[in-house]
Amino acid sequence: MPHPLTELTVHTVRRPAEAPGHRITADVCVVGAGVAGTSAAIESAKLGRDVVLVDAQPVLGGQMVNSLIGLFAGVFGNAPEYRQLTHGIFDEIFADLGRTGDLHFNRTHTQTVFYDEVVLGRWIEERVRELGIKVILGAVIQDVEVRDGRVEAVSFASRYGDITVRATGFVDSSGDAALAWAAGLPCRIPDRAIYGSQQIILEHLDETHKPDHAEISAVVREKADEYGLVRRDGLAFFFPGRNTAVLNMTHIEAPLDPVRAAEAQLAGKAQADRVVSFLRAEFPKAFGNAKVRAYGFPGRRQTRWLAAVHQLTLDEVRTGHRFADSVARTSWPIELHDRADGYVWELFEPDHVHYVPLRSMLPPDVHNLVAAGRCVDGDAAALSSIRVMGPCAAMGAGAAHALELAGADSVHDVDPGNLHDRLAENLD
Repeated sequence: MPHPLTELTVHTVRRPAEAPGHRITADVCVVGAGVAGTSAAIESAKLGRDVVLVDAQPVLGGQMVNSLIGLFAGVFGNAPEYRQLTHGIFDEIFADLGRTGDLHFNRTHTQTVFYDEVVLGRWIEERVRELGIKVILGAVIQDVEVRDGRVEAVSFASRYGDITVRATGFVDSSGDAALAWAAGLPCRIPDRAIYGSQQIILEHLDETHKPDHAEISAVVREKADEYGLVRRDGLAFFFPGRNTAVLNMTHIEAPLDPVRAAEAQLAGKAQADRVVSFLRAEFPKAFGNAKVRAYGFPGRRQTRWLAAVHQLTLDEVRTGHRFADSVARTSWPIELHDRADGYVWELFEPDHVHYVPLRSMLPPDVHNLVAAGRCVDGDAAALSSIRVMGPCAAMGAGAAHALELAGADSVHDVDPGNLHDRLAENLD
């Protein structure tokens, strides 16, 4: 009976013996809502497709927002021209966040872009809503139904029940090839750890005394053992005028085992705390009053990726080889984090550009699945130069157009000329 102080009636219920599942049908199902998946979903929706965007986290934005990276890399070319190499989603973000002062363009050997991750996260959520993209959050893959070389459906588990999504085409933008792996497709893993990073945002800084990268790195190398620091260099990205900075000064393991992954996450935060203690003590004018505003989700660089029709090679990156079926380009350096104390950093000349072919995004013998982002195929060094946000977003757009051009046929048969015409602003 109703409570005497309210008309709200409360019922006692039990879970049905066979709880009904949720079934969704769409043109495109995108798994992973980071920069690649967001780009793929938005581009597909603009093409008039019915899109479902699924992510294991309870929020959109992937590492771009939730790992507190705070920096768009690989969108622009090298000095002195700083050409914009990827458009699409970035044109919208730069215009909207630029109007509100939530972007800052920084020029060194290339042009990177600092951004306010809270504002960007809301931008993504509102853009997805405006385009009518269906969103499923907090959902992990249970099963993948593959028949006659096509992914027919993907089943997910969530706290709200099981979901089955049937679609004409699928995009694996999960970061670690979770969809391809669950489908039983061949994947690649490195024979030793490629380290991720525990990003943090510091506030109450004095940016008038900020040290540069070389200063921080010199002191880290000298005193790392004293403070228990793992990584022997450091990057503090100050957002001008706000006395805040994003720190990228840790190296944490990124295992795919669930228990070890949780352990690595906790160890990463402890490692970040030691970095803060180091900065407070060694650079007191800038960091003496530093306070951690937020710890990001663990950042992952290279964990598991697709074994595709073509594996992009280091030589193809270094020589800037352009493929007939190119979908993305960048000039970002080789940036391989395969040593705990440091990483490989190989810069390219001013006019250098290298490309990602569609073939490196396609699993053999599957006709309606395209990978995008850091789980496309390359050798470890090549992948380290194309896994940053600029080319990842371009790959997402490329995946959307490849699936739209393929329709009910095979993405392997998409005409490279037609694909190029659609992606010209990201290639020419």
